[in-house]
Amino acid sequence: MSKFDLTAKNCQYLDRHLTFPLLEFLLQKNIYDQTSLLKFILETVSKTNMVDYTMDIRERLNMGNELPEELTKRRSNVLVKLKELQTEVAPLMKCMEELKNPDTMKDSKSIVHALQQEFDFKYDIIRSAQKLAKYLYECGNYRDSISYLYICLLVMEPTDKNYLNVLWGKLAAEILTLNWPTALEDLTRLRDFIDNHNFSPIEVLQQRTWLIHWSVLVFFNHAKGRDLIIEMFLYKQLYLNAIQTMCPHILRYLATAVIINRGRRNALKDLIKIIQQESYTYKDPITEFLECLYVNFDFEGARMKLHECQTVIINDFFIIGCLQEFIENARLMIFETFCRIHQCITIGMLADKLNMEPDEAECWIVNLIRNARLDAKIDSKLGHVVMGTQPLSPYQQLVEKIDSLSVRSEALTVLVERKQKAKTQESGEGNWKYY
Repeated sequence: MSKFDLTAKNCQYLDRHLTFPLLEFLLQKNIYDQTSLLKFILETVSKTNMVDYTMDIRERLNMGNELPEELTKRRSNVLVKLKELQTEVAPLMKCMEELKNPDTMKDSKSIVHALQQEFDFKYDIIRSAQKLAKYLYECGNYRDSISYLYICLLVMEPTDKNYLNVLWGKLAAEILTLNWPTALEDLTRLRDFIDNHNFSPIEVLQQRTWLIHWSVLVFFNHAKGRDLIIEMFLYKQLYLNAIQTMCPHILRYLATAVIINRGRRNALKDLIKIIQQESYTYKDPITEFLECLYVNFDFEGARMKLHECQTVIINDFFIIGCLQEFIENARLMIFETFCRIHQCITIGMLADKLNMEPDEAECWIVNLIRNARLDAKIDSKLGHVVMGTQPLSPYQQLVEKIDSLSVRSEALTVLVERKQKAKTQESGEGNWKYY
């Protein structure tokens, strides 16, 4: 099973603290040697200020439950440093408490101006607030860290050299506190900053690759995530390019999102093209399931891959919560595709294709016909499912075409705007050089 595990690949693009939930998840799955994994976690956590977590790992490794002198000294130093930073930042916190409605002010300049007018505010104190937020984060105190990061974002201008670090820190802290609505807002803000900042091509590719991995954590835990992941990964060309260039393994999560999202079946064609293009660099049971079903029309292969998909999902931290939805929708895909080819199907044959018992399959098909209002009938005596003709209505065809065209038009518009912007900048630089 370890050959399908993506934890090592994903952790390359995650903050150290974001890797701990993934590693703890792996410990429960017994995919790797427990002792080796615990030693790796201990090595990783030793680079933070999470002394209590360090002690917990030491106990699990049977290294004793007494606090070593080194850790005792480190805990003492952490508390002293924390107190120093809190004392430095106290005046800023007092100013922010007394400032009326900072959230309603238009921008950071307005807030800074108000603070300077009323409280003799010094901008340098924001550096101390950022250091404190970072220190609290390294201690594992993510909630308090968010409070200081929020203030930093209120006061800092986007041109500040530390602004990007604060955006990343805030997103990480919101993810670790499972605050998904705010995490999505921070993700969107960070993506806009990356897309509009003047990075070099290599830098922007790296930033987008990191953002793609962090966003998977958000998308599979937010109510709107299954739509948003398709929009960002499949239809935002810059991010699709980053996936194809740097991290084709992310296609597992994109494919999962498309499979469980019945409302986005029109995305299947576009996704399958990408899967075929990248099959030489990455494939796994989930991407192969789609290839078997929609490219090769290999129903036996799809059935086998569906069985493997269940094992993959059970052992994947990002998508384990989608297991039942995935199985249900994958079976529906097999059923729909099989019914397009055959008009009369035996329930026993369908049960075999769907990895179900005949009685269970018959009940499932009955419910499916009733709920999805399919043009089909079941002959219980003969054990047959008889399909009616189901031509796609002109209206539905039009809706699917419009959806596809609107997304492509948006991508073209963004591309044209970027080229125009680059051309304008070049023209401006040329004029400046001339004068």
